[in-house]
Amino acid sequence: MNTLPEWTDLRFFLELARAGTLSGASRRLDVEHTTVARRIDRLEKELGSTLFDRSREGYELTEMGHALLPHAEAMEGAALAAAEQLGGAEVAAHGVVRLGVPEVFGVKVVAPLLADLIETNPDLSIDLLALPSFANLANREADLGVMLDPPTTGRYMVTRLASFRFYLYASPGYLARHPPIHEQADLARHYFVDYVQDRLASRELSYMGELGFTPRRRLCCSGMTAQIEAASLGMGLMMAPPYAVPDDGRLVKVLPDFFAERSFWLAAPTDLYRLRRVKVVWNLLRDYADSQPGLFV
Repeated sequence: MNTLPEWTDLRFFLELARAGTLSGASRRLDVEHTTVARRIDRLEKELGSTLFDRSREGYELTEMGHALLPHAEAMEGAALAAAEQLGGAEVAAHGVVRLGVPEVFGVKVVAPLLADLIETNPDLSIDLLALPSFANLANREADLGVMLDPPTTGRYMVTRLASFRFYLYASPGYLARHPPIHEQADLARHYFVDYVQDRLASRELSYMGELGFTPRRRLCCSGMTAQIEAASLGMGLMMAPPYAVPDDGRLVKVLPDFFAERSFWLAAPTDLYRLRRVKVVWNLLRDYADSQPGLFV
């Protein structure tokens, strides 16, 4: 290799590694897919190595591609940090932050927090990805995310955000029509609303295993919002964290001493964590979780 690769070529490399297809990378870069292919060909020629295995399904990193990835990510982080400093970001956060959060947690807890943050940082914008799954940080779907399964490989900043509990809830109408519940053993005679088991975003969501029996699932949904509506209509018992349950009386707690405990984790790629705009969102979530323990337990 006689010359160093251009940073722009490495940026194309990163986006293709994350998207896995020319069309996906071209959308992220806002260019034609032929431009992506041309830049990758040029980079491979300059490096004298094949970085991707091509197939009908898309592009997969070769061994050399995996070796290049952390170096390209480090260059990306340095470029982002330089851009922030040159733009005066050491004084105030600015730019766009993509925050991935679980669906109901994002709507009920995070979205209301963002009003004050945006008010005090007028040059900051938030893309809130409130998803029934968890944001994929490895392909940079989000800059930081709240999740049940923290990353165990790669370069990430990770912290436990909060422990929280799933309690049992049912509608007053359901409880009036079905046998009384005085103890955990009584639950075996009841119907349940739950997640679709083969579409779980995390095995941590299989919390009904802690009932001690196989529940009679009357309706399964891919997200908790639909479960709450179904349980409110009397279709069965459900388990949910307190922050997710409407305070309009449509659902009441059943067996308050029974619960399943889990943890939310906050994570961000190390290079992005250093950015002022990412750090202010990180600190917002950490400070709020520390100050509101009753929201989760």
